[in-house]
Amino acid sequence: MAMITINNLFKYYTSGFGKTYVLRDVSIEVEEGEFLTIMGPSGAGKSTLLHILGMLDSPSEGEYFFFDHKVNRLNERKRSELHKNYIGFVFQSYHLIDDLTVYENLETPLLYKGVKGPERKSLVSDMLDRFQIVAKRDLFPNQLSGGQQQLVGVARALIINPKLILADEPTGNLNSKQGEEIMDIFTQLNSEGTTIIQVTHSEKNAQYSKRIIDLLDGRVESDKAVTK
Repeated sequence: MAMITINNLFKYYTSGFGKTYVLRDVSIEVEEGEFLTIMGPSGAGKSTLLHILGMLDSPSEGEYFFFDHKVNRLNERKRSELHKNYIGFVFQSYHLIDDLTVYENLETPLLYKGVKGPERKSLVSDMLDRFQIVAKRDLFPNQLSGGQQQLVGVARALIINPKLILADEPTGNLNSKQGEEIMDIFTQLNSEGTTIIQVTHSEKNAQYSKRIIDLLDGRVESDKAVTK
């Protein structure tokens, strides 16, 4: 069964002069356990598509099925429930909460899910260890470098053990060694069954995936398997 099915999806903004299209007639199917990369030039609609897949934005037209849920027909509360239970999102601009420490930022998704105190503590400790940021646990985002904020953002996305990870330029602010470590973690998670969809400009990162969709001017230009 497909995890994600998108049929004839459009996204546009209406102004006095008509419609400005960001996505045009996009149809995609993603099976559970896939590792998919979305590529294309700036302005192709990559991040918009990722935000719609993550239920943070809605299409103007078309259908979006997540398993058997028709997402574009769900109310905001139902969409929010699906998002917090199934999806980990790695944002290009981190989206950390400025007035929370690293520890509290990692804990936040667990609080939303109603995870009990001792388990929360254990899960946060595991993530701090895994990403080698134990020493940063009591710092605030503005006390971290861009790369460190990105690591916290990735750790926060993974802490709920999501079925789907959506990553927008996940290594954009990392040095090459950190970038490779993140991609290796994604590969490991994917081998364990987690579905991953990443947006990237990096041909190197794209090679970690099994399939590449190229967007151009809001349309799917190509959809092909990665040849290793």
